Amino acid sequence: MLSQSGFCDGNGAGKPRCQRDLALELIMILSRNRLRTLRTRTMGFVAASLMPVLPMSHAGSIQKHSIPSRALDRSRDVQVALPASYDRSNSLRYPVLYLLDGQNVFSTAGPGAAFGWGGWDTDLTAQAMAREGFTKEIILVAVHNSPARYQEYKGPSTNSISSDSPHTRYTRFMVEELKPWVDRTFRTLPSPSDTAILGSSMGGLASLAIAWSHPTVFGGAGCLSGAFQVEGTNFLRTTLMPYAGAPKPFRIYIDSGVTDFTGGDDGRGNTERVVAQLRRIGWRDGINLRYEVDATPRRPDQLRQLGLPEHKWEEAQRSQHNEFYWRIRFRDALRFLFPSQPSSTAGAQAGDAP
Repeated sequence: MLSQSGFCDGNGAGKPRCQRDLALELIMILSRNRLRTLRTRTMGFVAASLMPVLPMSHAGSIQKHSIPSRALDRSRDVQVALPASYDRSNSLRYPVLYLLDGQNVFSTAGPGAAFGWGGWDTDLTAQAMAREGFTKEIILVAVHNSPARYQEYKGPSTNSISSDSPHTRYTRFMVEELKPWVDRTFRTLPSPSDTAILGSSMGGLASLAIAWSHPTVFGGAGCLSGAFQVEGTNFLRTTLMPYAGAPKPFRIYIDSGVTDFTGGDDGRGNTERVVAQLRRIGWRDGINLRYEVDATPRRPDQLRQLGLPEHKWEEAQRSQHNEFYWRIRFRDALRFLFPSQPSSTAGAQAGDAP
């Protein structure tokens, strides 16, 4: 059954999901299985995590690039997944989603990535959802993290972003260096309404903080299991709570589970406090805000169906703060940030571009 906002009720509320969501989940399971079989047959590797990421340029492929950065004073690796229709016409342009912790988000990460949870498979999910008419076709840009991950992702140190902190330098890299390079190199729709940033845990906090400070660049933000507890809930206390202005012009998808490996609630309590502040400021559910709680950890029979290795089942029932659950919830974020167009035409018509 669909809610008023057009989404299937139930994933966050513990109710059965609609038939189309279940069908889509099965499609993505089959896609992952076909990809793993192909890797084994063509490359001779049993472990998909050994697959190299090749710098290919055709549609549906994943490219790897190293982007020089003055802001970071070193290069940063990124991977780019192009939509299936990218080569069909030089006049098609596409929205872009930037993904933090990018080394874990594509199917090329393999099942051994992220302590055995596997990658997010965002490339397969995005293709399946666009093919089934749930979302637009998009370009995915996965930005690898670094040893400075905590400092880069923890958000602004104060309510001002003028200091030369690692977070401020990382934000400059994303806004002033990476996005212009992506827009020059690929056929993008560069407007904020067609650009979003998304991450999980610390990456979710960083995504929300970067969109907050640059809503004229990123018109959407996705925050899965956001680590709002860091630095004494600094982002909540010093950025959201004192804010007295109008809601900023960007859409927000935000979620949590209810349990994690520390014995906590996967950040649910702090996420609810963040959502309460967003609503106070003027964000509206189903309009520019979507808040989900994944209230029911998956049962063993569901974990088997979803292809999670059996040795991870016990942990998956105790913790939703991992790539397995983010892979599942990514569908809701994608559907909210990039809903399908009424037209069946992929991309958007524009003049010839690179």
